[in-house]
Order: sequence, then structure tokens, then C-alpha cells
Amino acid sequence: MTSLSRRDLFARSGVTAMGLAFAGSIDTIAGPRAALADSGQAVGYGPLVPDPAGILALPKGFSYQIVAETGKTMLVTGEPTPSDPDGTGNFPSPTGATLVNNHEVGGSEPFRVPPLPGLTYDPGAGGGTTNIEVDHDGKRLREYVSVAGTHNNCAGGITPWNTWLTCEETEARKGGALQKDHGYVFEVDAFDQQANRDPVPLKFLGRYAHEAVAVDPRTSAIYETEDAGGPNGLYYRWTPPKGFRGGKGALKALALGEGGDTAGTLEAMSCYLGGRHVADLSEATRPGTTYRVRWVEVPDRDARTTSVRKQFTDDQVTRSHKLEGAWWDKGGAYFVASFARTDDGSRNAHDGQVWFYDPDSQTVTLKVIFGVNQDPDTDGNYDGPDNITVSPYGGVILAEDGEGIQHLVGVTRSGRSYPLARNDLNGSEFTGPNFSPDGRVLFANIQSPGHVFAITGPWEHLRQGGGVR
Repeated sequence: MTSLSRRDLFARSGVTAMGLAFAGSIDTIAGPRAALADSGQAVGYGPLVPDPAGILALPKGFSYQIVAETGKTMLVTGEPTPSDPDGTGNFPSPTGATLVNNHEVGGSEPFRVPPLPGLTYDPGAGGGTTNIEVDHDGKRLREYVSVAGTHNNCAGGITPWNTWLTCEETEARKGGALQKDHGYVFEVDAFDQQANRDPVPLKFLGRYAHEAVAVDPRTSAIYETEDAGGPNGLYYRWTPPKGFRGGKGALKALALGEGGDTAGTLEAMSCYLGGRHVADLSEATRPGTTYRVRWVEVPDRDARTTSVRKQFTDDQVTRSHKLEGAWWDKGGAYFVASFARTDDGSRNAHDGQVWFYDPDSQTVTLKVIFGVNQDPDTDGNYDGPDNITVSPYGGVILAEDGEGIQHLVGVTRSGRSYPLARNDLNGSEFTGPNFSPDGRVLFANIQSPGHVFAITGPWEHLRQGGGVR
């Protein structure tokens, strides 16, 4: 088989050529049926209306306001909002909510997260998080630094005890501008700045190119995605040590305790179809495909000499190109593979997969797959899903980070895709979709030049295909 570019169609992959989603039911764990996303009745909220301001196209009846803007809105300490807003968590407050907003600053961006005393891990790194307080309508109240001195903060995840885990997407070691090793996860409190002082890397979660996490509220197990190549990345599970009780400050205390760097067990996912090992998630081309999961312990989670993903042979683990967003819902963890090509080591080509891991059955099921998008510059063709959130109105919302036109893409419960928003400003990716606690406001970001939006509208009128529900 020849190597293919992202725009090439891999005829043997069994997926469509126009970037359309095939899916089973979002609400079910498995099933043989698959529905073509653009077939049958209309779904979603209707066609997108171009924005007179040339920023964000939305369906009729929807509107947006800019909550934060890189280099223009100001922090309470007087510095401008940092560059590259990415993964974002949402936490209810008496006045509305607090957004914990990652900044994927890797070094060359114009606006770093200010390295404030007491909140900075490594003064040589420019990434981190800011907390944005908003009212019940999504209107900005104030913004301030919560963690600084981290590197390339990409996505993360909300914990059951209402904190945010921010992930460094890097394997960078100490050297040059960096004064410490990076590639860790840090916990961020949405309200208690004292809890954010003296940031501590949660080394027991591993040191690698973290993308996102999802936390099991029953067991406090943490599921982690890795965005890496050469070889492709892995999906991980951290199981806490016996007696651990999740809660605010518990992870930090565990990390600082005796043996904290290796507390609990960190394992990589290995999938099987019957007795056959599945080497790469791109092998699955049909929704409803379900693999049995085993977990293989990581030998050296701090990757002192060898990257974690390179500590395994291909017959030991199941890899995937560009593992991205994660979200816990309905008793399991959703996670996203953004795209795959045969020349990156993948078995088949696709332009996005959404998976669901069920800890009770120890299985992982393909929920959605996007076919290779041959024409990303045509509106309505989708590729490269990245961050994910579950909608309170049914289905999931995906932030597109592909080629050509960029969208927020919805997928209904019945597995039908629809456009929710379009970037009319430029070709930058969408990041960090998340709903307010009452479901009235969807927050999302355009990473460059750096906008955080609050989107409102008639959310309850979602057409799922077969009626509103």
C-alpha cells in the first residue's frame, strides 16, 4: 500500500470519501447498525448563517459574545489574556460559573501566561491556565492566572470533585529556557487560589505528550490520551492505590507523599477481537465494533531513558494516531482519535473516530467514524475532531481541528452529524467546548488569534433525525 496524504482517499478503508460520520447510537454501547450522517431527515439546528462581523457563523436564533480575547482583554493583574486558548473546564458558582482555560503556549507565542510568584512551576515555560469568571448569561466578570510555568497545556478534564486536570502535551526535558522536566498533569482549582499555589506535577500519571483525561467518579481511576507519533500514542488508565479517596487536594497530597511519583498503577490499553490482538484502533472501520480490553503496566512511567509509548512492542499494546479529547459520561469514557493515515503507521485511513470505553464490561466501542475528507474547503465536510463534550441535549459536540473550513460539529444520539458553528475568521481550530452548568450557554474557543466565546440559542430545539427529543 502506498503512503497517502491526509486528503487522499484510502479506498480499502471502508469509510466515506466526503468526511461524513457513520455512527451507531451515541447512547448504546454496541450494535450492528450504522447510519450515514447526511441521509434521511434534517438534523441539528438548521443551516449556519454567515456572521456580519466575519467571526463565527451560527444557526438562526443563536448568538455569541466574546468572553476573552488574546492580547486584548486583561487579567486582574494587568497583563493581557494569554495566547492559544485550548481545553476548558466549567465549574458552577453562585454568580454563574468559572472557566478554567488552558493556554497551549509552547514558547514562540506573543502572550505567555504571566509567571506570578507562588503560582509558577517553571519560570522558563510560558503555558498554564487562567480562570475566567462569568455570570449566568456567559458575560465576562474577571480573569486571572491560576497556574503558570507549564508547557503546551493542551486539553485536560474535570474531576468528580470539581477541579480541572490540565495536561502538558510535550515530552520536553530540562534544558534551554526550561528549568524543569515537562510532560505532566497538574490539578487546578477553579475557586481556591491557595490550593493552586506551588504547582505539583502528578508524576504518577506518567510523563508523555498528554492530551486529555476523563475521571471515573466511582473509582477515581483516570483515563488519559496521548497525542504522539513514531510510534503512535497509547490510551492509559491510572488506578489509585488502595484506600485512596478522591477529593480536593487528594491528588496533590498523594504526589507529595512517600512514593508519590509511582503511586497507584499506570497501564496502557491492549485490545482484542476474540483471541486476536488489535495493534491499532484504525483497524475498526464500522461503528459498533467492540474490542475486549486488557491493561499492561507501564515499566517506567517517568520515561527517564525511553518514552513511555516506546517501552512496549506493537504486540503488547494498541496504538492510535493523534489521540485527542476525552469526556466522562454515562458510566464510561469517550475519547477521540483525530485522524489516521497508513504512512503514519496506521492500518487504515480515516478523518476521525469517537470511542467509548466501558469499565464495567472492559470493552471499547467505536461510536463514530469520519471518512477521509477529500475536499476540506467545502462547507459541510468534516475532518480532524479534537476536543469533545457531551451535550445535555443529546449526542456530543466535537471541536474540528482539520484542514480547510473549521467547525463545531454535533453528532446526535442516533449518530447523525451536523454543523453547530463555523469559523468565518480564519482556518484556526476550535477548542474547549463545554456547557454551562444549567445548559444555557456553550463556551468554545478559536485558538488563534485567541477567542473564547459564549454561545446562546434555542438548544432544546435540536432535531435528532426522527423528531426533537
